[in-house]
Amino acid sequence: MDESRPFHRILLFGVQHVLVMAATPISAVFLMSATLGLDDGLTVDLLSAAFVLSGAGSLIQSLGPWKFGPRLPFVMLPGGAPLILFLAIAEQHGLPTAGGAVILTALFCFVVLPVFSRLLAFFPALVIGTMIVIVGVNLVKVGAVLVTGQPGSPGFADPGNLGLGMATIGFTVVFYLLFTGVLRQLAVMLGLLAGTALAAATGAIHAGSLTEGQLVTLPHLMPFGAPEFNLLAALPLMLYSLASMAEATGQTVINAEAVGRTIDKRTDVPKTIRGDALTSLFGGFFGLPLMVTSGENIGIVRVTGVRSRFVTAVAGVVLVAVGLLAPVTHAISVIPSPVVGGTAMIVFGVITVLGVQMLGRSDLDRHTSTFVVAVALALGLLPILVPGVYAGFPPNVRILLESGVAVGACVAAVLNLLFHHVRPGLATRLARTRTESDR
Repeated sequence: MDESRPFHRILLFGVQHVLVMAATPISAVFLMSATLGLDDGLTVDLLSAAFVLSGAGSLIQSLGPWKFGPRLPFVMLPGGAPLILFLAIAEQHGLPTAGGAVILTALFCFVVLPVFSRLLAFFPALVIGTMIVIVGVNLVKVGAVLVTGQPGSPGFADPGNLGLGMATIGFTVVFYLLFTGVLRQLAVMLGLLAGTALAAATGAIHAGSLTEGQLVTLPHLMPFGAPEFNLLAALPLMLYSLASMAEATGQTVINAEAVGRTIDKRTDVPKTIRGDALTSLFGGFFGLPLMVTSGENIGIVRVTGVRSRFVTAVAGVVLVAVGLLAPVTHAISVIPSPVVGGTAMIVFGVITVLGVQMLGRSDLDRHTSTFVVAVALALGLLPILVPGVYAGFPPNVRILLESGVAVGACVAAVLNLLFHHVRPGLATRLARTRTESDR
């Protein structure tokens, strides 16, 4: 994990991380633009900021300066539930308030972290493994939607898009089957490039002119104006940050396992959360939603077997360069979603397997452990498998309940506490009381 390989090889592996995950900041910014009606200039500015902050956060998490970052191969990205919360706040209270909410939430993470770190004892492998399985399943669905489009939308499950996605998966399998050594480790990137070449050959790539004519683009500080701070408006995002801390716990543990490193959750997990909070704090001043550690790159590490944290550090440098060089940003942004989705489905599937492996070491022969996992999976997967199940709930409550990861983590942690801590304690106390009464 701490090995620094020849630069040309590290650069290739770093670019592989960037290509697999570039769709996340691109889709996040384009969703912001479409939802909030932003003009092209502001969209380019936010896209530049998303890449630069993703790169800076990846450097922090991979290199671990002072007490920030666990020195594990992590990449940071915007998107997911924090993006949806950001958009909800922006639509209801305005963009300056949404930016202020991100800043307040980042500061909130620093404040509550000492309390949260004391609760990490209640997140054993049973809880974290359950959470990772839910994360993996949810991410596989995200990758699949990149291939098919949203159900009910025009062009949903278009045969051409499905063909591109399946071909990308096929290319990756063939490369992994036929190649050895470094080329096998690059199978994910080669599969993505082959899928992109096929898309170009079939006319599925449509290069727009969003950044045409520009060479360098610099993100602007406070693109929406001075942030406005409203604690009530920021409350949903603050509540979600607690679930995000739990997810960061699972990702830190599973990442450490993937690279063969033994960690102390009480010291290393807070470093990951501090890195998330610091990057999000700066991101708020550049108009971005919360920045979070990415689970995708854990799958890449496991598939390729390349454990060096300097690979993701180089990926961070590449992300910063992409954010500053407009032509590069544009070139990456035109990779078709079905190609990215096909690659992502493989990587995300590996994350699910890692969660299953962790559960396999969690003493599932105990009936109580099986019961805890079963209930947590059922409730955690419900909003993923049945979208809109909580549509009748108030918006703020619905956003939290629709996060299957948050629900699954909370249910697993609470049930584990009840069955494996509270119940045995009560049984011991009752037995002691009976013994004393018999005397």
